[in-house]
Amino acid sequence: MSDHGTDDSRTYEGAMSPHGMGDPLSPAARLLCDAMTAGFPGPGDTAALRAAAVSARPGPSVASVSDTAAGGVPVRIYDPAPGSRDRPLVVFLHGGGWVMCGLDTHDATCRTLAAASGAVVVSADYRLAPEHPWPAAPDDALTVLLWAREKAAALGCDPGRVVVAGDSSGGNLAAVTALRAPELLAGQLLFYPPLDASMGCASVETYAEGYFHTAAHMAWYWDQYGGDPRHPHVSPLCAPDLSGLPPALIVLADCDVLRDEGLAYARRLAAAGVDCTVRLHPGVFHGFLGLPLPAGAAALRAAAHWVAGLPDPARPTHRPPAP
Repeated sequence: MSDHGTDDSRTYEGAMSPHGMGDPLSPAARLLCDAMTAGFPGPGDTAALRAAAVSARPGPSVASVSDTAAGGVPVRIYDPAPGSRDRPLVVFLHGGGWVMCGLDTHDATCRTLAAASGAVVVSADYRLAPEHPWPAAPDDALTVLLWAREKAAALGCDPGRVVVAGDSSGGNLAAVTALRAPELLAGQLLFYPPLDASMGCASVETYAEGYFHTAAHMAWYWDQYGGDPRHPHVSPLCAPDLSGLPPALIVLADCDVLRDEGLAYARRLAAAGVDCTVRLHPGVFHGFLGLPLPAGAAALRAAAHWVAGLPDPARPTHRPPAP
């Protein structure tokens, strides 16, 4: 397992954290965190949370953006260079605690990933809890993956270079999809995923409050999602065997209740012989990927480079070093 931080690996002592110590968030991240927290509903009101889950951040221009259906699941396809061939194909699964968000909230992220990697990105609008509890979302994710593999050549992509990706709850769905169909994937890209419904890791307590994504929110999301919390397709960290899974890039925020379970999953992947890279970004909080912070842009650039360098497992090639 390779372990990379960012250039922002310094401690910020100027502000105070909710625990009375030097604030681990960067000053810019603290300002955003407090502003976002003030306008975000507490757990328990699905309608209010959905109304608050909007994104006004525009993404880069992409040559072709189109909506269609993949086996009945609505998807949005981002193609940065129509007519190209043998490119990677990314199936992207959005975050939002399995209860909110969709194609529009993650449009900028998908545009950026497609433009920076040269890959076609297929963003999935999977069914949401609590109206559609587990296993609706992972079943939709698998449906979209199967469709994407079948359509890869028509989309100008190499069917052997399909990646599953997702942020937050979408990262959970990406990890579960990799567990269910490892032979169909060249890689898994997981941004700060929830991986253990027991929420027993130390970072849950450390960052329970004061860092936007609270432990109370996460517990409520798990409750809405449903399923057996010990089932590997609910909690991938509970999977008895991780060997044979595709290479993984796990991107984490240091100030996040989910940090430690991401690190634990990375260690288990590496122990199982899986090629796994961790990028831990200090000074930021859960959800930083879509925020106007240097770490968010850096994380997306590094992820795009990783996607672009993934070979077809049937034709191994040397991967260029990360920037």
